[in-house]
This record gives sequence, C-alpha cells and structure tokens, in this order.
Amino acid sequence: MDRYQLQKMIADHPEAKLKDLVMQLLFDDIISLRIAPGSRLNVNQLASLLGISRTPVAEAVAGLAETGFVVNRPEQAGSFVLELSLPDMISLYQVRDAVESEAAFLCAYNADDATVRELTRLASAFMDSVTMHDIRGMKDTDMPFHLLIIDSCGNSYLKRSYEQIRPYLTRYQASMLEFIGRKSNDNNPWLSNVKYNHTAVVSAIRMRLPDLARQSMTDHIASSLSFTSLSGESIDPFASLK
Repeated sequence: MDRYQLQKMIADHPEAKLKDLVMQLLFDDIISLRIAPGSRLNVNQLASLLGISRTPVAEAVAGLAETGFVVNRPEQAGSFVLELSLPDMISLYQVRDAVESEAAFLCAYNADDATVRELTRLASAFMDSVTMHDIRGMKDTDMPFHLLIIDSCGNSYLKRSYEQIRPYLTRYQASMLEFIGRKSNDNNPWLSNVKYNHTAVVSAIRMRLPDLARQSMTDHIASSLSFTSLSGESIDPFASLK
C-alpha cells in the first residue's frame, strides 16, 4: 500500500470518499496478509505513507474495527489487525463446510459443461502450482475454483452466506498457501490430500454424483484444516506469520 495506489484509486473513483478508499486499501492488505496478523496500525505512519492527513486514515481504521478486522486495545493505546488462531479457523471452517459442501452437491446437478471444463482446468493448475511451490499460481487458482462452485450452485442464499464469510476465509486460505509454498512443509502428511482434493471434487461434479461431490468437498476442507494445524515449527501454526 502506498500513495501511488491511492492516487490511482482516487482517479478511478473520483466520487468516493477518501476514508472509504483508504479503508479498501487497508482491507485488501489485511485479507491478503500483506499486513501481518497482529500488526499495529499506526495512523500517523500510514498517513505519511499515503501522503494524506491522518483524519481519513483514522476513520478508515475505525471502520475496519466495526467490521471486526481491527481490534482496539486501549491498554496498548492502539489499533491492531485481528490475529489468526487455530480455534477461530476451526469455527470458521465448520461454517465453510456447511456452505461449500452443499454448494458442491448442488453444483453436481446444475453446473454446465463449460463450468466443469473451467473447474477441471483450475484444479489441474492448482495441483501443478502446489508441486512447484508456486504461491502466486496457487492464489490465482484456489479461490477462483471455490468461487466458481459457489456461483454455479444455483442457490442465491448459499451465495449470500458465502459472501459473509469470504473475507475472513480469504485470510486463512492465504496463510495456508503460504505454508504450502514453504519446502519445510513438504513432509506434512496432509500435503498430498490438499494437492489432489480439488481434482476429487471436480471429478464428482463431472460424473454428476452430488453425494460424492459433497463428501469430497468436506474431505478437502478437513484436509486444509489438518494441513494448517500441522504447519510451522510451534504449536501455534500462525506464529511465523506475525
């Protein structure tokens, strides 16, 4: 995040309020982990970085606190990016399982041939990216794969439910891809499951087997959680991201 990004956003959205643009920049950096979990958001430093006054930055940070991505700690006189934790990830992934597994079930009924071909391409590209420790390739194929299943399920309520958890989910998916990209995790026993799970899901969708598609997605989400919990070199898998 820098002043050039902000200037481009201002040029692209001249009608937008400055605080809203700053909030979007911060939000994008938080969910992509470019701003690490637990980081302190220094309003004066951010204002200097962006080349603007501190007021819109302070308002943006306050807005992120309202959404839950930033926590205020009066005892430390500051605002901090919400940290990642395994208990929180478990709770989030329980909801993710309920939504995405049902979406995969419905997708096996509703996906057209073009969607199945695109899912197959994304699954294959993700598998290749994992093999090559290509984090950018994984980011370009992981979330698009899941979003396409959600978009193709034919249930608007499932789509709305997913949109509510998607920002939080994106942070944990970004952390998992960072872990996969580290060769130190090559011995993680869940890596091979994660590598081939997308292929298993799309195979069930392609064969029009809804129950198998649902179970394959449930297995994928469980494998992702297990892989993350065994990543890193400490009990807290997210310690190295701070």
